[in-house]
Amino acid sequence: MLHQSIKNAVLALFIIATVFSCDNGLTLQTYYVDNELRPGFTTIDVPTSVIDVDKLDLTEDQKEAYKAVDKLNMLSFIIDDSNKAEYEVELAKIKTILKNPKYEELMKGGNTTDGQFRVMIIGDPDSLDELILFGNATDRGFAVVRILGDDMNAGHLVQLGMSLQKANLEDSNLGGVMDFFK
Repeated sequence: MLHQSIKNAVLALFIIATVFSCDNGLTLQTYYVDNELRPGFTTIDVPTSVIDVDKLDLTEDQKEAYKAVDKLNMLSFIIDDSNKAEYEVELAKIKTILKNPKYEELMKGGNTTDGQFRVMIIGDPDSLDELILFGNATDRGFAVVRILGDDMNAGHLVQLGMSLQKANLEDSNLGGVMDFFK
């Protein structure tokens, strides 16, 4: 019992230290770079060229959205029995980063028991610099997907995303990104 209390106290101290250390301007970009090669993390970088749009029936708005996207970056932390404490620390870091006012929240859902997701943007909805998808599942871990481009339109990206869900993406790196958010 005492051992568990000490373990919980140490975990709480790590989380508090993490929260205060993140206030020094940590961004998703720096977090991604700092952790992409660390054990427990998985990264996927997907240029838009992996999607053969010629085989898709896209509207003009969807084609415009596709052209505006440069690439997708995903960083995930997969939880297992050996890294639950580290998962809590890393999850707290991500949540602290996303509290920065530059990340405007468009949508969120889920619950604190099973997991949550958030859709955030940087920039104006009609001229985005970045669209961020963040999801965490208490039994799987978390993933952050950054969709990077120039003058992206949020509405067009949503339409493109819906169209891509119907496409066969299992053979591409993008299939791994979509799997986490199922």
